[in-house]
Amino acid sequence: MIALASVNLAIQRGEFVSVVGPSGAGKSTLIRLLIAEEKPDEGRILVANRDITQLSSRELPFYRRNVGVVFQDFKLLPNKTVWENIAFALEVSDAPKEEIDDRVPKMLTLVGLADKGDSYPHELSGGEKQRVAIARAMIHSPRILLADEPTGNLDPTTTTEIMELLERICRSGTTVILATHNKQVVDALRRRVVAVEHGQIVSDEKVGTYVVSSRTKHLEVGQ
Repeated sequence: MIALASVNLAIQRGEFVSVVGPSGAGKSTLIRLLIAEEKPDEGRILVANRDITQLSSRELPFYRRNVGVVFQDFKLLPNKTVWENIAFALEVSDAPKEEIDDRVPKMLTLVGLADKGDSYPHELSGGEKQRVAIARAMIHSPRILLADEPTGNLDPTTTTEIMELLERICRSGTTVILATHNKQVVDALRRRVVAVEHGQIVSDEKVGTYVVSSRTKHLEVGQ
């Protein structure tokens, strides 16, 4: 079964792009390709003019620090506090304690959880958990933030708050790629929308930035 086929997509630095489509359309596969969790059978994936399909196993950790990822199910560590969950992303990259102590409070403030550092995930609402996940994803100041159905488990009010946070992150210069099937979220954003069905791009709503070519196969993301 082919998850994605003949995909040609260019995303510029600082863009906010919604990738939409029904379950199984290929949205999550696109996310996995962009974090180099999967490799395409053919074609290229260019990030800042570099083909990430050619990265060595030693280069992958450094690349992934420039790509933050947020998931629908948060993926927080249940036995760690909010502070520790965010700090963990720095600890695994051997960041010094001084850097951790400096950056974690800034991320907590960014996502509006400055008073929740000592809380555990089970003590948080769904929206708060997602804010922690976003803070963790942004701790390395990534150039790209990938959000895979980040509001799938949230109520409408909390969904709006999370989307406002993602927009604010985008305005700071981070490229945001949102994979979702939530029509209301996409309509409210009024940003570029790429529709995927059966593993193929069927529309791109931003005129002049997307060029289809049946002879080339590559995905390019500006940094």
